[in-house]
Amino acid sequence: MAYARALRVSGVMVTCGAMALGCTGGGGGSASPPTTSSGTARSATADAQPSASAAPGTDPGKEPRTAAQAQGLIERVISGPELFGTGVVPATPYESDPARWAVLGDDCLWRLRPLPEDALASLTRHFEVPAAGAKGAVRLSATVTVHRTALDASWEQARMLEEDLDCTEQVQRPGERLTGLQSLSFARGEGGNTSGDDLLLETGQCVSDTRGGPYPYWWQQAVLGSVVSGTSVCGGRGRSQEELNSLVAEVLPRMLLRVQQEIGGTAGSDSSGPSASASGTKGGS
Repeated sequence: MAYARALRVSGVMVTCGAMALGCTGGGGGSASPPTTSSGTARSATADAQPSASAAPGTDPGKEPRTAAQAQGLIERVISGPELFGTGVVPATPYESDPARWAVLGDDCLWRLRPLPEDALASLTRHFEVPAAGAKGAVRLSATVTVHRTALDASWEQARMLEEDLDCTEQVQRPGERLTGLQSLSFARGEGGNTSGDDLLLETGQCVSDTRGGPYPYWWQQAVLGSVVSGTSVCGGRGRSQEELNSLVAEVLPRMLLRVQQEIGGTAGSDSSGPSASASGTKGGS
């Protein structure tokens, strides 16, 4: 049974931009890559944020050593509704239990389990764009996990990729599942990834007995030092790829910028560089 990301409660599309990637656009409801290049509309809130730039290199002396330090870093790094833009509100429940995270079993079913020894703290926040008129609600999430070491964080990323390859259909909870999952992984410098030590992307469809579907699903997770950050989005009835892209394309790069500001080395603390998503497009597997 492999450990998994706690943010697997929403999902949606794939992009070829913000951080990485030559992504793929699948058919049958899979998301086409969200882009953040000059032709893509973004919310006023997102545009007001500083440009997302994360330079290589972290300072081990700045990385958390205790659970309390890790929880404090998470609070400063994790996204709130404002990073996703206007119209996004906290969902109910809003925050996960910080002492637990999701684990994907050999049966491809997600279950909550206590944090393992190699993790100091983890938190997932859930958001939504409420249904309006003929359009259904959109589900979003952001997760940050702080490990004891950068090696532990890298192992989490490796387990995630293995799980995605083994379980192309997953049950998040009774009545909700992910289907047609495809994954891509990029080390720093590959596929346009300039923000994290390693980037994992996943795309597919999310299906619900109550919300319907399939809708586009997209998820991305990146490692920077001992910190693992991720976001996901699951579309809704009548929601276009452009709408979904505008919600999530900038969020993970901005979270990684915050991580860099917290634990980055002296040379990597300058955030005045080019946006991490200024060129290239982004995708999620």
